[in-house]
Amino acid sequence: MTKKYEKNLKNLSEESIKVTQDAATERAFTGKYDDFYKKGIYVDITSGEPLFSSAKKYDAGCGWPSFSQPIGKLVEKRDSSFGMERTEVRSGDADSHLGHVFTDGPQDDGGLRYCINSAALKFIPYEEMDEKGYSEYKKYVDEGE
Repeated sequence: MTKKYEKNLKNLSEESIKVTQDAATERAFTGKYDDFYKKGIYVDITSGEPLFSSAKKYDAGCGWPSFSQPIGKLVEKRDSSFGMERTEVRSGDADSHLGHVFTDGPQDDGGLRYCINSAALKFIPYEEMDEKGYSEYKKYVDEGE
C-alpha cells in the first residue's frame, strides 16, 4: 500500500484489509461479487482506481469473481505460496492484493481468468459512473452490449 492510500484503510472491513494488505483470500463462494452481474465497473476498494468492467466478467465456477480482461493497470508478481506456482495480481497505483490470474479463461477473449477477491473490489453502477468521475470508462462497459 502506498502511503497515499493508508487513510482509506480505516473505512474498510477487516476482511478487505486482510485481503488487500496481507494477500489473504476470502472463502470461495462467499464474496458479494461472485454471483453478481450488474452493469458497471469494479474499482480497487482502497484507492478507487478502475480495474475491471462488467462486460468482461463471467462465471468461471471457481467461487470468486472472474474477468477475462482488465481495464486498469495491474501488476503481476510470482507467487509460490502454499506449494503452488501462481501469478498474483495487484492494483497498479495502490499496490493492493486483488487475487490471481490464470491461463484457463475464455480462449475467444484472450484466454486469461482474473480470479479476484470481492473484498478487494468496490462496484460502481453504470448509472453512477459519470457523477463518481468514471465517465471515460463507460466505453469498456458498453463494449459488452
